[in-house]
Amino acid sequence: MKDGALFAAGDAAQTIETVTWVLFGGGLVIFVGVMLLLAWSLRTRTSTLRPRLWVLGGGVVFPAVVLVALFFWVLPRMPAWKPVPPADALIITVNAHMWWWEIRYQDPATGADVRTANEIRIPVGRPVYFALTSADVIHSFWVPQLAGKMDMLPGRMQHLLVTATEPGVWRGQCAEFCGEQHAQMAMHVVGLEPAAFDAWLTAQARPAPAPASERQLLGRQAFLEQRCSACHTVRGVSEENRLGPDLTHFGSRLHLGAGMLANTPEGRERWLTHIQQIKTGARMPSYDRLDPATLQALGDWLGSLQ
Repeated sequence: MKDGALFAAGDAAQTIETVTWVLFGGGLVIFVGVMLLLAWSLRTRTSTLRPRLWVLGGGVVFPAVVLVALFFWVLPRMPAWKPVPPADALIITVNAHMWWWEIRYQDPATGADVRTANEIRIPVGRPVYFALTSADVIHSFWVPQLAGKMDMLPGRMQHLLVTATEPGVWRGQCAEFCGEQHAQMAMHVVGLEPAAFDAWLTAQARPAPAPASERQLLGRQAFLEQRCSACHTVRGVSEENRLGPDLTHFGSRLHLGAGMLANTPEGRERWLTHIQQIKTGARMPSYDRLDPATLQALGDWLGSLQ
C-alpha cells in the first residue's frame, strides 16, 4: 500500500491521477516551448514572420486546438452519474453533522442495515455507492485516495461510486467550510478484504457486548447516570436518541472525535475530560467533574464495545 494523498487506491482516484499527470506533463511541454521561443526572440534581431501570424497562431489557433483535444480526451474519463447503484454495490449513506459523520450500511446481498459513525469500512474490489447528504449546513465529502470531492447539501442526496483497489486506511476530510470546527471534521476509510469486511459487518449488526468486569459494569452505569444516552445510542443498552454518534461498537474504531484522537485509553480519557478544549463548540460537555475512577471505568467500558 502506498501512503499519501497523491497515491490512488480507488478507480475514481486513479482516473483523476491520470488526468492530473497529463495536465502537468502537457503544461510542462508548453512552458518549455514558450521559454525556448522567448530565448530565440531575445537572440534574433529580425524576423520574417509577421506579428499578426504569431498572435493568431500562438494566441488563438494553438490554444483552441489544445483545449478542444483535451476536452474530448477528458470527456469519457469523467465520473459517470449513476442515479441507480449497480446491482452488486454496497450502499453506504453518509449524513454529515456539525462536526461528525453518521454512517449507515445497507447491503442488498445480506439485508444488513447497520449504523455507525466517523469511520467507514469498505470491501476491496466491490463497488461502494455512497449516498451523501447533510443534516444542517453544506459539507463536502473528500477522501483523496479514493475519489474527488462531493458536496453534501441539506435536503438533497448526492451520489458517489467508488471501488477500492487495495486494502488500506485513508484519511478523509470535510472540504467545505461548515463552522467553527470545520478543520477538525475528519474521517478514516478502511479498506478490507471481502471476507474480513463481511465478518466485520456481521459483528456490527449485533447489540453491544455485556460488561466483562466490575469496572466495565461501573462504566456502563456511569454512561446511563450521566444521561449520555440522551444523545448516543448503544444498542442493547440505550436506544433513545440519535443526536450524537452511535456508540454501539465504539471500541472497534481507530479514532474518536471525528478523527481527532487515537481510540486508546489515554485518548478516551482526554476526550471525556477536555472535549470543549479539544473541539470547542462540540455539542457535548466535558466530564472533568467526574472522579478519576468513574472516568476510567467509563472509558474502559466504551473501549470494550467491540
